[in-house]
This record gives sequence, structure tokens and C-alpha cells, in this order.
Amino acid sequence: MTTQGSDRILQRMLTLHPKIIDLTLDRMWRLLEALGHPEHALPPVIHLAGTNGKGSTQAMIRAGLEAMGLRVHAYTSPHLARFHERIRLAGTLITEEALTEVLDECAAANGDTPITYFEITTCAALLAMSRVPADYTLLEVGLGGRLDATNVVEHPALSIITPVSMDHEQFLGDTLGKIAGEKAGILKRGVPCIVGPQEDAALEVIEAKAARLGAPLLAYGQHWHVWEERGRLVYQDETGLCDLPLPVLPGAHQIQNAGAALAALRALQMPEAACEGAMTRAVWPARMQRLREGPLAQSAPSLELWLDGGHNPAAGHALATHLASLPERPTYLICGMLNTKDAGGYMHPLAQVVSSLTAVSIPGEQNTLPAERTAAIAAESGIPSSTAGTVAEALASIAEKDPSARVLICGSLYLAGAVLRENG
Repeated sequence: MTTQGSDRILQRMLTLHPKIIDLTLDRMWRLLEALGHPEHALPPVIHLAGTNGKGSTQAMIRAGLEAMGLRVHAYTSPHLARFHERIRLAGTLITEEALTEVLDECAAANGDTPITYFEITTCAALLAMSRVPADYTLLEVGLGGRLDATNVVEHPALSIITPVSMDHEQFLGDTLGKIAGEKAGILKRGVPCIVGPQEDAALEVIEAKAARLGAPLLAYGQHWHVWEERGRLVYQDETGLCDLPLPVLPGAHQIQNAGAALAALRALQMPEAACEGAMTRAVWPARMQRLREGPLAQSAPSLELWLDGGHNPAAGHALATHLASLPERPTYLICGMLNTKDAGGYMHPLAQVVSSLTAVSIPGEQNTLPAERTAAIAAESGIPSSTAGTVAEALASIAEKDPSARVLICGSLYLAGAVLRENG
């Protein structure tokens, strides 16, 4: 399958606005009107916002719904290897032909009028999903919530806010309360909202917004609880208790993401078979993904190789907790980050559980933090560090020094995408 047609259109769409991010809904409303308002023709929408866990929670909800034979649209961002990953129609990634068609249609309707890349491609996703029969639509917020391009559905079936933490402060605000206010912008009058674990400052803002809108909240620690017990996941809410397998997505933090997914499925009145499917069938690349095949993995077969795209302090804490829970083995990081992220906040919790960090620049990414700067921040965080020209070079160096090591490639979804493309 060639992606040449869609790639060419997507490249042109990058030139339609001087900024990558310019938060407003005005351009969305204009183009959606020109397209005949496809957002009004979607199957029931589940809208997800939050700083961490949106993608994993969405993947588990989709797995649960699909376990019941339901057809599910899903929209997520960013993609890892190919843009097509962002749009799933009734369970299947959008085809090149269908993607090219809706991109062409959106480009023609928009003309040369300024619009951001994310906005026009979100319109294309909504257009594609409006034309394919399905039972549910899962929409993941790109950035924030209140002014995010996905926030155009007037009455979703359900909203979800996963844990909120500090990230994208230059766009969303410099306090947890301000950021939570932007995430709470997806709340709609009368629409129930599942709320994952939150710090008090975030929860207060979400609760206040929900009260103003009359949006019922189903909040972690109040209306539902989830925990691990004897190698099983136990979920409890006001209607009863579920004893389920642990989620197939690894990491202690996935217990809480699983809880939000289960709360959503139960709010949709799905049976326990859907809940079990959510735990056992979910797939979400670059979230502690084990790489066993492909050129990179085969270049150092004795290494235990992992890939993760988490990139903020909360993700660093989650990774550190997970690494500490694994069987004891020397662990080395290969890390590349964007210059817009809190690299020190991400690395600091990892200092206690890793042996060293090899820094790389993210290939083809203009906002990459230079490898030298990444290494310097690692050293400041207490992690012995060095640099390498590529991930492959870093792997070869680690394999030569410690052939039985555990290696985690981490720091950015953009680095994860480059690795998945290279590992083919």
C-alpha cells in the first residue's frame, strides 16, 4: 500500500497556518459547516481528556466494546509510524484511499483559509467517521480540552478525564488548577463524566465545573475504586464488584487507567464480558511495549528491549515504579525528548532505578532536545549519561558492555515512532 497521496496532502496542510498550535474553535466551526456538519452524524461519542492515560484508557474501552461484537470508531494523536493510525473506522485503520478522499475534500472546502494541521485533519477524521456505520465513537483530545479541535460534539454519550498533571504549561496555564480547567472544558450539560485519580487542586476545579453544568461525576475514590489483589484486578462501584484479570498493558499505573475504562463500560451498561475483554484484549503501542522482533531487536538479541513514549514527570514516576517492580536486572535508558518538555522532571524519578542513560536526538524532529542537552539534564538528575548518534549505535554500545541488560527506549512518542519505523 502506498501512502504517497495522503502524505502529499498532509504535507500541504502543514503550510495552512503559521503556528502548529493555536487554540480556538472558530476555524473548526467554519470548516465543519462547509462540510455539512459531520460531527452531528457520528455514532454515540465517548470524549476523553487528561494529561496521562488517555490513549491506554481509550484502548481498553475499545477492546471491551469490541469484545461484545460492537463496531467502534477511534480517533487519537499523535501517530507513531503512519498518520493512518489516528483514525480507526469500525475497528479497522482507515485505508489510504479513504484517507486521501476525506483529506482532499477537507482541503477543497477549506481552500487557502488559515487552519492548523490538527484542526483540518480532525475535520477529516470526523468526516470519515460520519460515513461509516458504527456503534460508538471514541474521541481523544489532542491538547487541553476546552479549545481542542475535538471539542465540537455538543452532546456526547460520556466524557472521561484521566489524571491531570503539569504539561503544556505554555498553552494551558502554569498551575494544576488552570490545566484542570482546560481539561474540564469537555464537560457538557447533563452528560456523565468518569474522573480518574486526581490531585485535590485538579479535582476541585473539575467538580465545580460539573456542578455548574449539572454533569454527573463518577469519580475515583468516591463512586468507584480499583486495586490489585493476589494477581487480579478488583473493581468496585455502587452497583457491585468485578474480579478480573490484570490488564495486559503493563505497569502499575494501568490499574487506574483500567478502572476508568471499567467505569466507562459500566456507565454504558456493558456486561462483565466487556470488562474482561477490556483487560485481556487491549493493544496500545509504545506504552512499555516489549520489542522482540525486527532489525533493532535482532541486532542485540540478548538484550531485553522495551519502548515507551511517556514524556512528562507523571510518566517518569510511573515508569520508575514499573521498572522497580520488574525482576532485578541492570537497566539502561536510551532517551530522546522534545525541547518543550520538562526533561528534568521526567528523569528525576528514574535516577534510582537505572544504571545509565544514553541520549539521542530525535531524528527528523525540529523540536528535539539536542542529545548533548538531554545528557546534561540526565547528569543533573543523578543519572550517569552519554550520547550516541542513533538508537542503533546506543544499543550496540550497551550490548557490548552488558549483553544481558534491560534497555528502555523512552522520552517521546516521536522517538517511539521513529523506532517503530526503523524496527519495521
